[in-house]
Amino acid sequence: MNNLVLSLAPKLTNLQTLVLRQDKPQLLDNAIETIANCCHDLQDLDLSKSFKLSDHSLYALAHGCPNLVKLNISGCSAFSDTALVYLASFCRKIKYLNLCGCVKAASDEALKAIGHNCNQLKSLNLGWCEQVGDAGVKCLAYGCPDLRALDLCGCVLITDDSVVALANNCLHLRSLGLYYCQNITDKAMYSLAYSRVKNKREMLTSMKNRYEDEGLMNLNVSQCTALTPPAVQAVCDSFPALHTCSGRHSLMISGCLNLTSVHCACTVQAHQAASAFSHPAH
Repeated sequence: MNNLVLSLAPKLTNLQTLVLRQDKPQLLDNAIETIANCCHDLQDLDLSKSFKLSDHSLYALAHGCPNLVKLNISGCSAFSDTALVYLASFCRKIKYLNLCGCVKAASDEALKAIGHNCNQLKSLNLGWCEQVGDAGVKCLAYGCPDLRALDLCGCVLITDDSVVALANNCLHLRSLGLYYCQNITDKAMYSLAYSRVKNKREMLTSMKNRYEDEGLMNLNVSQCTALTPPAVQAVCDSFPALHTCSGRHSLMISGCLNLTSVHCACTVQAHQAASAFSHPAH
């Protein structure tokens, strides 16, 4: 694959989308440098699982591809946070960024740079980036108010402070992954529920939305074992698009045995309808 990219990139100067996802890593820095030197209009680049790439690739992309909107470098474990900070300072149009498994690149310092420079960011995957803490997430929340999806699964350092900052500043958030974030408590859940109330006036004045389309549509709190049923139920009640029912499972609570009593409105309605059918009025 590396030689193919080296030969084709100079001929594809108007390229806007490029998927180089690999099952077996073959790409080297010289291929990415060639792409950066030739494909200045590139907007969508997938380099996931490119284990052999080093910081040189990110430096090259920073200079050669400033119009990047979507970048997937998940699993690229050799990248450093220094290189990611540098990239963020040049590629300010990024809206979709996948850093899942980038354990060295995704640090609080990198998130501060992203929050400062990439204000159009809509989606960020930080899955299993164990260096990420509250300081970085709060900078994201303050700097990227249009954030729609954030995956923090396995970010074991974050606490309620991160979720409170997101709830207060990212009012368009639709998907939040907190799997195995075991420092998360009821305070975080109530902040999300309250954000719905706070945002209700804006929601009602919007001409383009329906009630269920606003607010959180996916929430994963699996393995967040400190949470209690009333707090999670408050979130579920505040966001009608969150469902625990079969087929529409968008509130994930697996591994939280004490949350089995949490149910969405349609589950309760179905139970009531079944009870009425079983016991018809005489």
